[in-house]
Amino acid sequence: MSAGRDYGLDDDYEWPRPPEGGWTADDLDELPNLPPHTELIDGSLVFVGPQTNSHSRAIRLLDNALLAQAPEELDVIREMTIKLNKRNRPEPDVLVFRADADAGPKQTWYRPEDVVIAVEVVSEESEDRDREVKPQKYARAGIPHYWRVEENDGLPVVYVYEIDPATAAYGLTGIFHNRLKLTVPFTIDIDLTAVNRRR
Repeated sequence: MSAGRDYGLDDDYEWPRPPEGGWTADDLDELPNLPPHTELIDGSLVFVGPQTNSHSRAIRLLDNALLAQAPEELDVIREMTIKLNKRNRPEPDVLVFRADADAGPKQTWYRPEDVVIAVEVVSEESEDRDREVKPQKYARAGIPHYWRVEENDGLPVVYVYEIDPATAAYGLTGIFHNRLKLTVPFTIDIDLTAVNRRR
């Protein structure tokens, strides 16, 4: 049985083959038929698997709460890529960015200097990327705040990191269970136990 038949593709389908040196951040907008939420990490395409209920609900909770609490000069969006450099264009689950960086409805990515918080909700297949690879890349690109969200007994646990400008690395500033309360980069108060509530 061919791989094409396993995936419901016809025999003429050709999987994307990287050019010499790998894909670039600009290629992500040009390649046809990529699955939703494809990321570029070190010049390689990363296809994201189906998400779980808890993953989607954690994204919804943080997206809605941050949008309600962000000051006027900031905005919040989910599942948009950041063009870190030529070979890296990851897609955080939620990001807080400078509102004046919104270039309109056709925009597909943000610059790292426009991002204030990058949030990754960890899934089984993204554990290594979200715990090790992406935080290093976000810190090197100068994104000031990184949140990693893990699931524990059905509730999100938020690991909050802030960049140390002297080392260009993140330092853990807190681990939050049940309630996420911060004063930087703006006043934030999120009831993490509300993850399964609709309102």
